[in-house]
Amino acid sequence: MSKNRGADALVQSLRRAGVRRIFTLSGNHIMPLFDALFDSGIELIHTRHEAACVHMADAYARLTGETGIALVTGGPGHANAVSALYTAQMSEAPVVLLSGHAPNNQLGQGSFQEMLQAEMAAPVTKASWVASSAEALASDMARAMRIAQGGRPGPVHLSLPTDALESLVAQGSQADSTLDATPALKSADAERIAAWLGQGARPLVLTGPATLTRAGRAKLQALEDALGMPVVGMESPRGVNDPSLGAFAQMLAKADRVLLIGKKVDFTLKLGKAFATDCIFMQVDAEDVEIKRAQGALGTRLAASIKSDAFSALAALTQAARAVQSGWRNEIAEAIRYRPAAWDSAASSLPGRLHPVEVCRPLQSVLDRHPDAVLVSDGGEFGQWAQACLTAPQRVINGPAGAIGAALPFALGARVAERQAPVIAFMGDGTFGFHSAEFDTAARYGLPFVLVVGNDARWNAEYQIQLKSYGKERLIGCELLPSRYDTVAAAFGGHGELVTEAGQLLPAVERALQSGKPACVNVMMEGVPAPVVTRA
Repeated sequence: MSKNRGADALVQSLRRAGVRRIFTLSGNHIMPLFDALFDSGIELIHTRHEAACVHMADAYARLTGETGIALVTGGPGHANAVSALYTAQMSEAPVVLLSGHAPNNQLGQGSFQEMLQAEMAAPVTKASWVASSAEALASDMARAMRIAQGGRPGPVHLSLPTDALESLVAQGSQADSTLDATPALKSADAERIAAWLGQGARPLVLTGPATLTRAGRAKLQALEDALGMPVVGMESPRGVNDPSLGAFAQMLAKADRVLLIGKKVDFTLKLGKAFATDCIFMQVDAEDVEIKRAQGALGTRLAASIKSDAFSALAALTQAARAVQSGWRNEIAEAIRYRPAAWDSAASSLPGRLHPVEVCRPLQSVLDRHPDAVLVSDGGEFGQWAQACLTAPQRVINGPAGAIGAALPFALGARVAERQAPVIAFMGDGTFGFHSAEFDTAARYGLPFVLVVGNDARWNAEYQIQLKSYGKERLIGCELLPSRYDTVAAAFGGHGELVTEAGQLLPAVERALQSGKPACVNVMMEGVPAPVVTRA
């Protein structure tokens, strides 16, 4: 087999970029690429569903800072993967989805699984296109990875026609293309912003999801220390009511100057209405569309917008900052730490069931054991309790997309990224069904983690909406069986535990950790509403 095919050129591009592993699911269109990868030294993690490939690449990217690579076949395989791109897009994770594609020389002729793939992925990516030839593949791959990491990070899609993968690459093939980089924040602008913040009585810096990686959080802390004022990152679909931020929402109306660094003025800030009407703003953002959005939402209250990526802005501002002394920073910190005292004695009113606090809080001791521990949380009511109750050095949540079901593949991506530390994931019983077969993937590759399933036998978020909006006599379509998800995990080669009493929980998780297998701790839980943290 020739080693001068388009597929080989693409693999060489991946190797030059330092790609170490790919999350994939095989299919007809990408067999040439599988062949090229065979002795490349790049590890393939072969999954059970195409969306899971993207979710794993997403979590891996967030935890490592590398570009996560997902590889799927064309047509229906590509369509399955596209939905997961939205979660990566909203969480600002650098992911590249590589999809097989009908051959270029048969387009428009009804080729097998021919589909407008680039157009399908375009709304949920930074860029989406079809490779034009074998000669273009290497430069296309390099370009995709640069776009994913540049400016505001996010997903990119590249379709790979089979004839481009199979054809020989001609001598003098195209060089890697270049892109205009987002400008770094100038030192003069950083000094102007820092001085502007210092003139406020209650200044606040808000940042977006891209800054909430482990490395990003360290940069936020460095900036907060340098400025002497609160710097808060936001990544929750509940926006200012993020349960991990305690009573923070109540503090926003007190802020008088707010700097937005890569933070969108969208639903998470109540479209700009989360603040007092006399609060004024400055913005640093990598995208013209977000600058325009902020201008529309804030009007004359937006004093200035500067185009720059978030991380150069953090570095420049930290360098320019002159710390101010204010009790405001402590006020914000206390609000974020606040949790209702009633949680300390929370217990279920139902026999054989636990309150969500009883499920979550005992596991803080597990996460505290290791400096690299990873907390993974899905959405839904139970996921909100996990985020409210638990902290860890590393965290992956469903993000502003608000999508549910990714926690299980997130946990696999996290384990690939972090081989030694405990990975503890939390999800509801409904979403267990989305990607339960990935327990097979975890067992095949020896990727242990602990998945804690809050089993209230219903789609509780929707149940709570119906109960509140329409009354208990109009509940419909939310019922589930109290299924044994622990035995499902065991059947896939994992470890399973059933918990019906609070005292059983921590020992069950300890056994799950000691098993060395992917594990499901299925906790029978009372279905209560998600937490709302407010102070009197």
